[in-house]
Amino acid sequence: MEKVRFVGLDVHSKSIAIAVADGDGSSPENLATIPNDTAGLIKQLRKVGALSELKCCYEAGPTGFGLCRDLKAAGVNCIVVAPSLVPVQSGVRVKTDRRDAVKLARFLRSGDLSAIYVPTSETEAIRDLERSRDDAKKAERVARHQLGKFLLRQGRRYEGKSAWTATHLEWIRKQQFEQPAHQRVLTDYLKTVEDNTERVNRLTKDIGELVETWTLAPLVKALQALRGVQLVTAVVIAAELGDLKRFPSAPELMGYLGLVPSEHSSGESKQRGRITRTGNGHVRRVLVEAAWSYRYRPSMSYEIRRRNEGVADGVKKICWKAQQRLHGRYQKLMGRGKTKQKTVVAVARELAGFVWAIGQEEQLLAS
Repeated sequence: MEKVRFVGLDVHSKSIAIAVADGDGSSPENLATIPNDTAGLIKQLRKVGALSELKCCYEAGPTGFGLCRDLKAAGVNCIVVAPSLVPVQSGVRVKTDRRDAVKLARFLRSGDLSAIYVPTSETEAIRDLERSRDDAKKAERVARHQLGKFLLRQGRRYEGKSAWTATHLEWIRKQQFEQPAHQRVLTDYLKTVEDNTERVNRLTKDIGELVETWTLAPLVKALQALRGVQLVTAVVIAAELGDLKRFPSAPELMGYLGLVPSEHSSGESKQRGRITRTGNGHVRRVLVEAAWSYRYRPSMSYEIRRRNEGVADGVKKICWKAQQRLHGRYQKLMGRGKTKQKTVVAVARELAGFVWAIGQEEQLLAS
């Protein structure tokens, strides 16, 4: 323990503040504040000691994981920690980069920091792609909302059954206004909607093409055997979670996704509230969306049978069991008078357990 030196790095786009704590329990010391350059950082770390005897950390943020990968390649033990889980010292009202580096070094030595999963560069690239599609989908929803409200203000109401279908869009294109300004507003809003839809379709196509060469492609295919989980949802789960064997149990994954109830208990008093909503919100959202499909009776539709082709028998059994159990869970909770929203979230929590089981099954097949 005394040989290891703990290094806290406060990383910014242009600078890195470095602090060092010895294993003997002495107070951490500031080493330097240098430009954000990996070569220069490694040079500074060599002054601290042998690279193999250093343990470094920095907070996750917009600078990404490149620094962590570079330090590991140089032989430095480096972790990226969750900023929201760094202990906060009450009463401290001064915050600087140097103080933050000292704090990281101190808590790294005491073992009070929580390391996050650092994906491979390939998985991170796929994750950026699916998040880009998610951004495009949000922009599409905003554009549709703006166009819909503009038409509503002008008293134009669509009487069809479903909005944003080909029939609905054709109806919008045929709208004529007395004021030329209104006509130009319609043209602009409509073009924005069409451009965003085209962007979503393009990125969806890109995901479908690139996932075939991804190391996690077998997991993506296996996840699609679940009801309510198609290509994009499966890619989001795989890209955001990575290797599912890093979760020792299904409850660990449920807790990581923030799908477990919050609790405040003391003595004989026990209070449980809404789900914690911690961890990865992207996966939590797509699981809740997928959970809505389990309100229907278990069945093997044509689309589900198609997605089951080429999937291992063990995965198929898990997916069929998921249909039966989750539909029963939905019916049971609704029978108790629970709201649909609470019921679906409870189903999503158990769906995360089936996702974990598929990940373990894929691990066994790969080995």
